[in-house]
Amino acid sequence: MKKLIENASSVWVKYSEYEWKKAENGKLYLTPTKTAKPSIYDPLKEYRQFVLEAINIGRLGMSKKPDEEIQKAIKEFVTKYGLFGLMTALPTTPDFMEYNAVYLPKNQFIKEETMSTEDYLSIFFPFDELDIIKRGVESIWNIANDREMMALAMTMTDKPMAVSMSFQREYAEPYEWMKQQFTSWAFAYVTSMLYYEDYDRLNQETRMIMQQSISAFGGNPPTYRIALLDKPTVIWDFHSLLLVTQLMFSFMLTDTEKPIRLCKHCTKAFVANRADAVFCSPQCKNKFNVYKSRAKNGENE
Repeated sequence: MKKLIENASSVWVKYSEYEWKKAENGKLYLTPTKTAKPSIYDPLKEYRQFVLEAINIGRLGMSKKPDEEIQKAIKEFVTKYGLFGLMTALPTTPDFMEYNAVYLPKNQFIKEETMSTEDYLSIFFPFDELDIIKRGVESIWNIANDREMMALAMTMTDKPMAVSMSFQREYAEPYEWMKQQFTSWAFAYVTSMLYYEDYDRLNQETRMIMQQSISAFGGNPPTYRIALLDKPTVIWDFHSLLLVTQLMFSFMLTDTEKPIRLCKHCTKAFVANRADAVFCSPQCKNKFNVYKSRAKNGENE
């Protein structure tokens, strides 16, 4: 797995502060605050941690926890790692600004196969419209009045226009979509875990259902290019944090040497460095044994 990502291009932007805002259509969105400051980082350096956090947030959704609790967890995640970049993750290509319309493969959020560029952009800019002129395949985007946003866009000149647009302070993502995506990751993990743990107890019909549900898990692959470094090298280009998370999650899910497990005490996801590891930390192991001992003593009284 290390060889697959050591030559990856994975620049992403996060803001110092985000807020939940309700749009005129009644939908709740997460967006940077007006005074938030952007910063650039490499998410692949932290992929294990944000994949585990994504699973844990998704399990809140699976457990039907209150929206307030889920929103708090999502906001904390986004403050650490940035928004998903759903706008560039969903279309057939992140270069959709270069086409007459936006073409969408089958996904869990939008039923339409095609949308006008204006209608599609309005999903992710519900509060402030961008200064964009669209003439067929030509797009003119004016950000001259915002020096900070212009500087940010200039650092992303090798990225599709839509990627730079998703880094703007006006960009927002719907809460229900984010919640659904986190829950999908958790569902995929739990399905995989139970399939192998309970395999001998499952009937053939249940096995087939679980196989079909996990086969639906996937996403648009990242683009890649060949670079002539000290030797020919494949460079992966990720155009959304969602795609980074999706791909790294898939690699971690299929890693038999360091599998993802749920802690026997706190039930949070962790990476097992040993085959017999069942606790995420020594603290959880000690707490579990203390509670177990107290329960045993209580039975003997």
